[in-house]
Amino acid sequence: MADSEMQLVARGIRNFPDFPIPGILFRDISPLLKDPDSFRASISLLANHLKKTHGGKIDYIAGLDSRGFLFGPSLAQELGLGFLLIRKRGKLPGPTVSASYTLEYGKAELEIQKDALKPGQKVVIVDDLLATGGTMRTACDLLDQLRAEVLECVSVVELTSLKGREKLGAVPFFSLLQYE
Repeated sequence: MADSEMQLVARGIRNFPDFPIPGILFRDISPLLKDPDSFRASISLLANHLKKTHGGKIDYIAGLDSRGFLFGPSLAQELGLGFLLIRKRGKLPGPTVSASYTLEYGKAELEIQKDALKPGQKVVIVDDLLATGGTMRTACDLLDQLRAEVLECVSVVELTSLKGREKLGAVPFFSLLQYE
C-alpha cells in the first residue's frame, strides 16, 4: 500500500525548467493538490511516519507560511492534533515573537503568536518543500523562543543538492520525495 501511495504522490509533482529564472528546475506541487487521491496519499504517508516515529507524543503540527498551510491542517486532523500558524511578519494579530532569516536578496521574518503553545509542548513543523533550509531553521528557532520542543521537521519534497537538512542541525528531518 505504501508503494502505491508513494507513486500517487510522485506523480503529483511536475517539473518546470528555467522557472523562476534560467537554470532552476521548479518542482510544482499543484497537480498533487488537484488530485484528491494524491493529496490524501501524501497526508497518509506523513501521518504514518509521525505515528511510527513519535506515537502519541506530538502536541501540535506547525505549518510554514504559506504552503505549509496546505498540508499542515490536514496532517493535524489525521493525527487528531491542533495546528499552529507560523506566518510572515505582520500577518498575525496580538502579541507575537519573531525570528529573522536571510533570503537571496534580503531578509525576512517569521512570527508566531506568543500564546500559541505552552513551554515544553512538542511540535512537528511541516512545509511542502525543503530547499536551503533557512525558513525551516528559523521556524525551529522561533519555537525555541517559546520553549517548545521541536520533535521533527517534515516536507513532501526535499531538494537534496541544496543541503537544507544540514541547517536543521540536530532536529530530525523527513521527506517523502527527494530530488537532486
